[in-house]
Amino acid sequence: MLTVKLPDGSKREYESPVTGEFIANEISKSLAKEAVAVSIDGELWDLSRDITADASVEVIRRDSPEGLEILRHDAAHILAEAVKELWPETQVTIGPAIDNGFYYDFARDDPFTPEDLEIIAERMLEIVKRDEPITREVWKRKTAIDFFRKTGEEYKAQIIEDIPKEETLTLYRQGDFIDLCRGPHLPSTGKLGKAFHLTRVSGAYWRGDAANDMLQRIYGTAW
Repeated sequence: MLTVKLPDGSKREYESPVTGEFIANEISKSLAKEAVAVSIDGELWDLSRDITADASVEVIRRDSPEGLEILRHDAAHILAEAVKELWPETQVTIGPAIDNGFYYDFARDDPFTPEDLEIIAERMLEIVKRDEPITREVWKRKTAIDFFRKTGEEYKAQIIEDIPKEETLTLYRQGDFIDLCRGPHLPSTGKLGKAFHLTRVSGAYWRGDAANDMLQRIYGTAW
């Protein structure tokens, strides 16, 4: 028997593993509609991950601080997917959420223009409309390094090589785009909605070191 404790102190029991999505739907349809992730004993998880042991569980809503950070992080991933579809030769590096939005760093020869940002935003809207499932996958280190090097993503391979060997390596897949990430993420690209905006482009050194390559950073915000 699996026991889940909710924030109001109530408990629910299940005979088999359940997901955060299942629990949110069981509590209320309105909560499930607003849910973007779930907190398991204080750790943020994807809604689709199985809860297999007793835990304190809180459903994370999109209008919470944690939910907003997840939305912005997903916007960064959708930005990267859009750029790769438009300019496949571009390499992706990192794309976190930040205090006022998100960014993603890209390696390419030609600089992005204001017109490019408009084109990218339109492609992002297409990806949102596709409502692509976002799935978490655990990969072996060598498999991941070989995959990214084979697909021309040298920066991703370098990042993986620096991750401690004891750390679980997770990748997220949405459509044909695969990115290295700890997560959590939305259940699908459609959950992001249309409330995002790309704001500007700037230069950024790889890993913040002026001795490294200069990358192009696209900033945006989502709400």
